[in-house]
Amino acid sequence: MADDKNKESQAGGKSKTMLFIAIGVVVLLVAVGVAAYLLGARSAQNAVAKVAVEETEKPEGIGPMVDINDFIMNIFDKNETRYLKASITLELENEETVVEVNERMPQIRDSILLLIGSKTFAELNDLQGKLQLRAEIIVRLNKLLQKGKIKGIYFTEFVVQ
Repeated sequence: MADDKNKESQAGGKSKTMLFIAIGVVVLLVAVGVAAYLLGARSAQNAVAKVAVEETEKPEGIGPMVDINDFIMNIFDKNETRYLKASITLELENEETVVEVNERMPQIRDSILLLIGSKTFAELNDLQGKLQLRAEIIVRLNKLLQKGKIKGIYFTEFVVQ
């Protein structure tokens, strides 16, 4: 009989311990959730404030855009034949630059084709390589232009196969 009471008190003690542990875990999860919510709200406010500051710091809006459609070409790969299909949009400083870009379009396309043709599949297949290519195109094309500059380049299509 004493053994039965002892077993019941041990089982009751284990049940109470498990209950306290479960309550503790729930309280901890709620605390973590509240902290994450508050930190997330603060981060969102900081991000909105940062975007607002960046927008007020920009002296100019978006410049005129010129599309350069469909570059299809071979790219270097040791193992197999690879192709690149890309479309590019140029953001220019002003309307005068648009006229010059359109006049020099054969030179611009040639310059871009030669640059891309010197790249390997590995260079064009990752983000860093694409960013590097974008910077190189801007530098190369700005050397061609005399009446204005290219502010930015946007790949509107970029498929490496």
